[in-house]
Amino acid sequence: MDASDYVIEMLNITKDFPGIRANDDITLRLRRGEIHALLGENGAGKSTLMSILFGLYQPEQGVIKKDGREVKIHNPNDANALGIGMVHQHFKLVHNFTVLENIVLGVETTRHGFLKMEGARRRVTELSQEYGLMVDPDARISDITVGMQQRVEILKMLYRENEILIFDEPTAVLTPQEIDELMRIMRGLAAQGKSILFITHKLNEIKAVADRCTVLRKGRCIGTVDVSATDKEEMSEMMVGRRVAFEVPKAPANAGSAALIVQNLSVRSKTHAKPLVNNVSFTVHKGEIVCIAGIDGNGQSELVYALTGLIRPDAGRIFLGDSEITHASIRKRNDYGLSHIPEDRHKHGLVLDYTLAENLILKSYYKPGFQRHGFLRFDQMYRYADALIEKFDIRAGQGAHTVARSMSGGNQQKAIVAREISERPEVLVAVQPTRGLDVGAIEYIHSQLVAARDEGKAVLLVSLELDEVMNVSDRILVLYEGEIVADVNARDITAQELGLYMAGSRRSEVI
Repeated sequence: MDASDYVIEMLNITKDFPGIRANDDITLRLRRGEIHALLGENGAGKSTLMSILFGLYQPEQGVIKKDGREVKIHNPNDANALGIGMVHQHFKLVHNFTVLENIVLGVETTRHGFLKMEGARRRVTELSQEYGLMVDPDARISDITVGMQQRVEILKMLYRENEILIFDEPTAVLTPQEIDELMRIMRGLAAQGKSILFITHKLNEIKAVADRCTVLRKGRCIGTVDVSATDKEEMSEMMVGRRVAFEVPKAPANAGSAALIVQNLSVRSKTHAKPLVNNVSFTVHKGEIVCIAGIDGNGQSELVYALTGLIRPDAGRIFLGDSEITHASIRKRNDYGLSHIPEDRHKHGLVLDYTLAENLILKSYYKPGFQRHGFLRFDQMYRYADALIEKFDIRAGQGAHTVARSMSGGNQQKAIVAREISERPEVLVAVQPTRGLDVGAIEYIHSQLVAARDEGKAVLLVSLELDEVMNVSDRILVLYEGEIVADVNARDITAQELGLYMAGSRRSEVI
């Protein structure tokens, strides 16, 4: 193919960090007007490669060409000047600014030192309509959904007239409906002549929108394939280096005594009359995986917060076995045998500026194994951390001494899963445990949930991924507008029926 057909060429890129070679002689070529997926496991070097293209990192070796000419990208301003924009996995928005203020930030129009926003407002409205990105320009970022925030990030790129659009894990925080909408938007952008680089490890999404796919594994380029001519199994094998099981192998559940009992639980809203969680009752038994399914925003978060002690319920009771924990502290709940994999790993899961070792003992540092006379036993802490790093395949450049903030999102998630499962809880509350993970890591975490179940533990899974709900659960509870509208056996329901319950257009007669 003629080099002039490539809008971007990254040739023989190498990038080192302390203790790790993140990119090892990688070559990637982006055609004009294509959607090009970058596929790889957590820590494979995808975000690093795109951060080099966006000017956030400088490579040790290699050349970047734009339209066949070599360019130097020292910082994101250079990238923007070349027409390169990026939507990061964790959005770069100012939460107390409006949508419009965020879009123009850094490229404001001023006259005599005063902001002139009329032209910007007109342009943003035109772009919204042209690309189907409807969003209120005067809304505050803190008041809009994650899906809407992502639209703001896309509008930022379009406002700057970027031609090359980088999406870093764009669907990691979206609902299934928002994902479908984003795929439509991406196809529209490509049809308008934009060239898109799309970091993901969701094979369904690659099949849905990508033209070609480059696969990275442990910092090296495995190859570039034509998506229409390559099946998911082949791509996953290139990514992980082995065949991956898409079905979750598990025997039928052998449910025992009640481990978690929830009676008439309610959580009121601070802003409107309708409760967020409305008179919810259910039981999770030892030896079963019960999944709370539902479209995001139907009370799942508030229910989990009440169960795990992050908020106080307004009514109802919660029992762990025979012990009531309705008003118990979080530490007391942990001591009674409750573990929690939270949905927001940065806010509730990790202390980002602590080391990996420190994060792995956050729930047990005060116990005799890790402290003596009030002083931490660092030798024990690092020995314990090394064992979990090996067992759970947590990839961190400096091992147990790695600062959590510097790890890839997937490896941060693995660290939380390792900490919570290794506590050997009686009840494991797992909220979106595979969000942002690659197929190999998903397979592993699913196997860990099933292993916990088979050891006689009770698992309460909260998931927005229909495949995960159908594959991993023994029993499914559907939450709609804060109420349980179905309690069904996972083997007895189709994805279509489940969708009807989730949309509120159907209710189970037994409820």
